[in-house]
Amino acid sequence: MDDKQRRALARGAAAARPIGAYAAAALDASARARGFATTSLLSEWGTIVGADLAQFTMPDRVVWPRRREESEVPAPPKGRRDEGATLVLRVEGPRAIEVQHRSGQILERVNAYFGYRAIAEMRILQAPVLHKAPRRPVSEPPIDPEALPASASIEDGGLRAALLRLGTNTRAKLTSG
Repeated sequence: MDDKQRRALARGAAAARPIGAYAAAALDASARARGFATTSLLSEWGTIVGADLAQFTMPDRVVWPRRREESEVPAPPKGRRDEGATLVLRVEGPRAIEVQHRSGQILERVNAYFGYRAIAEMRILQAPVLHKAPRRPVSEPPIDPEALPASASIEDGGLRAALLRLGTNTRAKLTSG
């Protein structure tokens, strides 16, 4: 193998990327349309705010303040902070009061995740939060009734059926981890 082939091989190895990187790149355009700089806020939401809040909240969009020319920068209106973005948080209706109460904590966690004060304000949008449906485990085929050893001479049909169900469920739990 000559140097040219080694360099080509090294470039190919360096260019290998995990498939998740391609999915994130495909989603980035739609995320940017909603104001997200990256999809990481969406994908890491449960880690950022905690599993208890992530059950009924979800970032909807981030509204960044418009850039202004230096000559047209007036003082921000009283009570309005102009130094960061506004996070619009989708919250299931009955939980909005709790989220409003914990808004300072949520803003602190989001800004700690970014490493700087990216979000200055949070607005609540009362709307259903869509979560992925949990995957249903694939059921194992039942154990063949003839699979019981001949030494297990079980004459009662109900007991035999119960043992077969027990064996099937035990096998399913052992193989699924």
